[in-house]
Amino acid sequence: MHHVLITHGESGRSRVGASRFARNMASLQGQFEVPYGIGGPPTMFTIPTLRYMQTHGVTEEDLARVAVVQRQWAAMNPRASYRDPLSLDDVLNSEMIAWPFRKLMCCLVTDGGGALILTSAERARDFPQKPVYVLGTGESTETPMISQMEDFTSSRAFRVSGALAFKEAGIRQADVDHLMIYDAFAHLPLYGLEDLGFCEPGEAKHFYRDGLTAPGGKLPLNTNGGGLSYMHSGMYGMYALQEGVRQMRGIAPAQVEGAKISVCHGVGGMFAASGTVIFGNEAV
Repeated sequence: MHHVLITHGESGRSRVGASRFARNMASLQGQFEVPYGIGGPPTMFTIPTLRYMQTHGVTEEDLARVAVVQRQWAAMNPRASYRDPLSLDDVLNSEMIAWPFRKLMCCLVTDGGGALILTSAERARDFPQKPVYVLGTGESTETPMISQMEDFTSSRAFRVSGALAFKEAGIRQADVDHLMIYDAFAHLPLYGLEDLGFCEPGEAKHFYRDGLTAPGGKLPLNTNGGGLSYMHSGMYGMYALQEGVRQMRGIAPAQVEGAKISVCHGVGGMFAASGTVIFGNEAV
C-alpha cells in the first residue's frame, strides 16, 4: 500500500440518508445514565463542566469568551458559516440550552465533508502542493460513560493521547505554533489547553481573558472558526485536521505567519475517546 485516501462526509443538518437514532437501552449508558435525564451531548457535558467551573473559578463569561474568540477567527474565513462580530452579551443573552450552555456556546449543526491523502514523505515531494509531515500521533479512551470519568475537571483520554503524540514528535508545548482543539462546546478548548500541557489546571481561562488564543495571540487556536462558528456536521475531526494542514502549507484564510508545527486534538464520545495528531512543514 502506497497511498491512503481518508474521507468523511456527513449530512448533520439536512439528515439526507441518515437513519433515525435509536438509543440502546441495554447498553451501559442506557441502563445507568439515560434514566437520570441524559438527552444528548448538551446534557452530558454539563456535569463535568459545572464541576470544572466550581473547582477552577471559571465563569459563564469565560465560556462565552471562547465563542467570541472563535468568531474572530471565523470572520477571516470566507467559508465559515457565521462571520458577523459576536460580543459577550450576544452569547450570554442567547437561548439557554442546558445549564451552563447557551445556544452560542454549542456547536453548529451543518452538512459537510472533506478528504486528506496520506502517502510517503518521498512521494509527497513530487506533488505540486507543499508536503505536510505527520510528526506524532496518539489516541486513548477513558470510559463509555461520562458519569464514570476519573476526574470531572480533566480528561484522562486527553492527557494520554496528547502525551503520546508529543513524545513521538519529540517536541514540547513551547515548540507549537498553531493549535486545533475540537470545540463541540465552549468548554472543550479549556480542557484541551490544560490536559495537553499548555498550562496548569485552572489556568486556561486566562488564555482567553488575555487574548493568547485570539488573532495576534501567542498560541493561535481554532483558526478556521471551529465547531462554534465554522461548521460542525456531527463529527468535526476531519475539518480540524484540514485546517492544520492548510496552516502548515501557508494557505489558510487566517494564516499564522511562520507557523512550523501544528497540533490537532480531537474528542469523541463525550470525553470517552481522544486523538492527537502533530503536523510539521519541515522534513525530519
